[in-house]
Amino acid sequence: MSYQTIHSPIDYGGLVLKNRIIFAPTSMGLPTEQWIERLRQIAAGGCAMIIVGDVPVTKHGFGLSLYSKKGFETYQRLARAVHEENCMLCAQLHQSDSNLKGMLKYIPGVLSKKISMEQLRELLNQEVGPYITNLSPEKIHKIIEGFGEAAVLAQKAGFDMVQIHGDRMCGSFSSTIYNHRTDAYGGSPENRARFAVEAIQAVRRRLPSIPIDYKLAIRQENPHYGNAGILEQELPIWIPLLEQAGVTSFHVTLANHGSLTDTIPPARHPDFGGEGCFLKFCNLVRRFTKLPICGVGGLSNPEFIENQLSSGRIDCAAMSRQLIADPNWPKKVLENQPETIQRCIRCNQKCLGGMMAHQGVHCIYERTKTK
Repeated sequence: MSYQTIHSPIDYGGLVLKNRIIFAPTSMGLPTEQWIERLRQIAAGGCAMIIVGDVPVTKHGFGLSLYSKKGFETYQRLARAVHEENCMLCAQLHQSDSNLKGMLKYIPGVLSKKISMEQLRELLNQEVGPYITNLSPEKIHKIIEGFGEAAVLAQKAGFDMVQIHGDRMCGSFSSTIYNHRTDAYGGSPENRARFAVEAIQAVRRRLPSIPIDYKLAIRQENPHYGNAGILEQELPIWIPLLEQAGVTSFHVTLANHGSLTDTIPPARHPDFGGEGCFLKFCNLVRRFTKLPICGVGGLSNPEFIENQLSSGRIDCAAMSRQLIADPNWPKKVLENQPETIQRCIRCNQKCLGGMMAHQGVHCIYERTKTK
């Protein structure tokens, strides 16, 4: 098989990518030097773009800050390392919806190990609704402006594109499960879209020509998965609003705020165990947009991915676990040597497992053991 579509260039919302393979946004949890080197290796392996997950939009957000000298310089170093490997770089602009004050009461339980990390996640999810519903308009506007300010800094640091994280705070504002506001940011789908729309507009005002990707998180019912994000029936309202605000492409996936094993599903998952498990959401989005769509979800088989791309179901394919298992996946496919790929088996032992154990994202194929 020639895999022509995988290796064909594409205009991805104004940014020309050399092929169709993107490293999906991932919170790696690694020390700085290891993190930069890991992403450099993934870039050297031949993917077209790396999306850096969870880049905070406010000065006091979680994660490496664009606003600090150290953080900005680290992102600059990363951009240089990735660009030297002929790979593009995208910043996923992120605002946490965790209630910091609400978190404090759980710290003793976490420290004493009476509360596991999975239990903590569920407890924090329960805090999201009251936090979003009671957030002051002044605070909302400050966060929205932060998206624009962070985008400017990201471009200065060397990022080629920004992605608005449509889950987290954007996703929680969008969800009737969490958003019980009665003002302009709650109620109707148009009002629940307002936070995301204004965040996009804040970027577009400052940077009229930068490509803006949007992580479009879709909540599924029957069976229920995800608590943030939007429902299928809301897509005809949401997608035009996002496009009018300035979005140039969509990164489509399942909504978050449930179990991590739903959004990062293992092979044994009852509903998302198969290859391309979230591509069905791309089918829904495709009905309402002509913009490029990036699909994600347990992708690893080159033949399967080529078929999804060549059929037009998706325009780009995003991977995380597979490129962690084998950064050289794109090169091996280009050289028509798919049999040499170290295939991700979606065991989640060292990737999600490493994240949950605060050891960083690793893979069972790594020869050196994590200390």
